[in-house]
Amino acid sequence: MTQSPFEEKFERTQREGRRVVAPLIGFPGINIVQSSIKLAQQNFGEHFRVLRAIAETFEPDVMFPLMDLAVEANALGYYTLFPQAESATVVRTASCLEELERISQVNIAFDSRLLGYIETMKMMSLGLPDTIVKGAYVTGPYTLAALMLGADEAAMATVLRPDELHVLCRFTTERIQEYVRLLIAAGAQAICILEPSAVMMGPDQFAEFSAAYVRHIIQSCKYTGITTIYHTCGNTMHLVNKMVESGVNAISLDSPDAGVDLPGVAAKVPQEVIIMGNISPTGSLLRGTPQEVEDEVTVLLRQMAPFPNFVLSTGCDLPQETPVENIRAFMRAGRIRRD
Repeated sequence: MTQSPFEEKFERTQREGRRVVAPLIGFPGINIVQSSIKLAQQNFGEHFRVLRAIAETFEPDVMFPLMDLAVEANALGYYTLFPQAESATVVRTASCLEELERISQVNIAFDSRLLGYIETMKMMSLGLPDTIVKGAYVTGPYTLAALMLGADEAAMATVLRPDELHVLCRFTTERIQEYVRLLIAAGAQAICILEPSAVMMGPDQFAEFSAAYVRHIIQSCKYTGITTIYHTCGNTMHLVNKMVESGVNAISLDSPDAGVDLPGVAAKVPQEVIIMGNISPTGSLLRGTPQEVEDEVTVLLRQMAPFPNFVLSTGCDLPQETPVENIRAFMRAGRIRRD
């Protein structure tokens, strides 16, 4: 079977005696080119200008666009706010279950903002070096359902109205699959499924309302040669097994500050599953010195030395104000050859 670009990068860096270095980085590029989040998220040329600046400044092994959890919900017609200096936010305005039949008629492939992310992906594929694996984000099935239904309502529905929630999760999964197919056609080499809302569930509920539907997404792109990544924010120690059982190629986990013990996770995860993480995006990277960043990265690399399936990353996307020199220090420390 032909290797995916992510797998090729993984093996190449292993031969070089170092780790893949793949921070979840997008927003700091806004400051590099003196743009704004609103402009970049609504103008794909500006978005690519931000990403190209990141590629030229830091040369990461894997790159993603700006993290945006509002793309799919906005494409379905949900009221979305677009602040100048913050990522877009979905505001729930009505019961989505009551209007699900109407929403089902919406073709998200014609949404202008979603198409902007597709065009950004095309520009990444054509305009970034071949040495960089080009990834894309999609909102996870349960998180999209929670954006449409409301976080509290979705959480209650897992217990009080599970059948209705399954109807909604099947719908969101179908729409996410459509978006994934468009991203792959545009050149995406990795798809990262973002499920931050799912962290509040117990393992059984997580398996039922998130992992089961993520498995459907993975199956739909099984033979496309892309790498699938499951990212959940917060303390996911109780959910790791369920994430792995979904069949993804990689899991991306939050930082120790959130309660994630990455070496502990690695000790129980099969070696064929890649583990990405987990330097805190709001710790030394944001507030410390370059030396403190290098020290933190070095400690994590030592802890993860026994595990060949480790990719150095951040626990989540970096804040816009993260100092450039600290990100350089992260990259510099991460690329040090192992003895």
